[in-house]
Amino acid sequence: MKILLACQQSPHRYPIPAYGFWRTYFVEGLREAGHEVVEVEGADWARGLIPLTPADLRRWRDETWSRTLDTIRANPDLDFFLGYLYPRQIEYSAIRELQRLGLPAVNFFCDNVREYRRLPGDFAPFDLHWVPEHAALPMYAARGWPALFAPMPCWVAPARRHVPEHEDQVVSFIGRRDPLRAALLAAAAEADLPLIISGGGWVPAVTPALPPPSPTLMARLDDWIDFYRRQGFGPAWQRLTSRRAAAPRETRFDFLPYLRPEPGDEAYAAILRRSAVTLGINRYPQLGVEGDAEPTYSRLRDLEAPMLGACYLTEWAPELPQLYDLGREIEVYRNAGELIGLAQALLADPARRRALRTAGLRRAHADHSVGATVGRIIARLGLG
Repeated sequence: MKILLACQQSPHRYPIPAYGFWRTYFVEGLREAGHEVVEVEGADWARGLIPLTPADLRRWRDETWSRTLDTIRANPDLDFFLGYLYPRQIEYSAIRELQRLGLPAVNFFCDNVREYRRLPGDFAPFDLHWVPEHAALPMYAARGWPALFAPMPCWVAPARRHVPEHEDQVVSFIGRRDPLRAALLAAAAEADLPLIISGGGWVPAVTPALPPPSPTLMARLDDWIDFYRRQGFGPAWQRLTSRRAAAPRETRFDFLPYLRPEPGDEAYAAILRRSAVTLGINRYPQLGVEGDAEPTYSRLRDLEAPMLGACYLTEWAPELPQLYDLGREIEVYRNAGELIGLAQALLADPARRRALRTAGLRRAHADHSVGATVGRIIARLGLG
């Protein structure tokens, strides 16, 4: 298949959460499966994610989608369009035009359940939605939009697709700090697990930051309206009237002895592969819910770690029983006590660690590759 791909490609590095790896995962995964990838020359897709004035965003959309349609006209043998696009990046009329030109349009989007209670209408024009969260499927069904449940797109270089010969006797977590992760990892550290942590937000600032200026009434109103549009009336009203802060309480635990430098790409893969136990955390905040009752959904790490041959211990999420044989290919916990107990048991059992690594790696590459998912998309679109 010849696929037009738009997945946050950019020649620039913007001060927003990491996005450059998506191009690698999509492009290499598609090429490995034998597909031809076409990209929009000169398009800066990630620019549509940074704060822009309404006029600048309009200009960006006009320029980017004009380039996209020109690319389609120059490649009449394209089979379909595959995007990873946020609502603000989508131009309804352009999607309709590419469909008029004979190109089905598919969009991948993750974090549906964390970002929305009701999906925004911007997603409406796509022929198919690639959805990695099981709990989001009813949201698409409620809108009458066709959706395909499939894991996150992930690709690992062939040289890393084996179980490592040597391990470091540590329990590792890589990821940005948030209060839920901090509370869980504080419990793990207090249980004397050989924990190492890296990622953004864990290292305390040398100089205390000045408190941000109080937002104006209009800014607070705009923020509430945006929250209402994403989450619906009930959560928005609760946020407006509740005395509980929107963010979970932050732990005072001192993580400094457990911190390691934030890794680059090579170090990231090495830590996941070589740690005796690699942790995943899948919970996310929801108003009125705290602790182990917080909802969960499967993250990209649930693909990356097994594909790298990690001994992977992650938080249970509703998608995981559909992706893995739990307890044989990966191990899962539901609360801090289970995390600690399972990590201790795995640290004491090298043979079981190796068995998990081998089975998880085999399953992830056999069933959860980009090529496997795109094969299902092709069948669903009737292109095969």
